[in-house]
Amino acid sequence: MSEEFVSAPGLTADVQGTRLTLTIDRPTHRNALDDASMAAFVDNLEAAATDDELRVVLIRGAGGDFCSGFDIVGRNAVRDRKPRTASIQRRMPTQANRLIPLLLDIQLPIVCAVRGWAVGIGAQIALACDFTVTSRDARWWYPFLSRGFTPDSGSTWLLPRTVGPRRARELLILGRRLSGSEAVEWGMADTAVDDGEVEATADELASKLADGPTVAIGLTKSLLNASYAQPLARQLADEAFAMELSSRSPDFREGLAAFAERRDPSFGGR
Repeated sequence: MSEEFVSAPGLTADVQGTRLTLTIDRPTHRNALDDASMAAFVDNLEAAATDDELRVVLIRGAGGDFCSGFDIVGRNAVRDRKPRTASIQRRMPTQANRLIPLLLDIQLPIVCAVRGWAVGIGAQIALACDFTVTSRDARWWYPFLSRGFTPDSGSTWLLPRTVGPRRARELLILGRRLSGSEAVEWGMADTAVDDGEVEATADELASKLADGPTVAIGLTKSLLNASYAQPLARQLADEAFAMELSSRSPDFREGLAAFAERRDPSFGGR
C-alpha cells in the first residue's frame, strides 16, 4: 500500500490496484466516528485526490453497520473539564466540514456500501458519495434534534437538494427514520439489495467505475456539483473547458478508436 494511505484506529485504508477501500472500523461502537478516525478519513481522501494511480474509492463499514454517527458520548467521557467556549466551532472545519466537501469534490468516483445503521454524519457520508448501495433493511436516521442540537455535516444543504425541502424537514425536524428501500425511493441511495448482497454489489460497481474513463468521470462529477450554484451561461462555459481537457486524454482517443472499430473500449484512466 502507498505510504500516502495510512490506517488509523477506527479506519482502515487498503489499496488494491487502482481502488482505495476505506473501512470505518469501530464495530463495538456501531462504527461511530471519533477524532482519530475522522482525521484519518480526511487525510486519506486528500491523498486520494492527487493520486494518479487510483480510479475509484469504496467506502464501507466493518461488521453489520455502516456508521452510527459521531461518538459524542465517547469524546465527552474522556474530558476532565468543560471544553473551551467555541470548541465545536473551531473543530468542525477540519472534521465534518472538511470531509463532506472532499467526498463531493474529489475527482474520483466514490461508491458507498451501507448495511445496518447509517446515522447522522454516517447518513451524510452515504448521501455525499456518487453511488450508494444499501441493504433494504438498513436504517437511515438523522437524530440531531432528538438529542437537543442542530444538524451538521452539510445536512441542511445536501438533503433539501436531494429529497426536497418538505422531506428534509421530515428527516431533520421530525427525525423520521428510513429503511434502505425508502432511501432509494427518496433518491438518497441508488440501489437496495438484500443485506448479504451489499458488499458484492458495491464491489461490482466499483470495478465497473475503475474501468471507466477516469478523467472524464471526474470532470463530469465536478460539473454536476457546480451546477447547483451557477447560471446556465457559466455552466456551459465550464462544460466547454471540461470538454477541452477530456478530449486531450488518451482515454478519449481510445473511446474514438473503439467506436470506429466497433468494440468495447479499454480505458487506462489517463
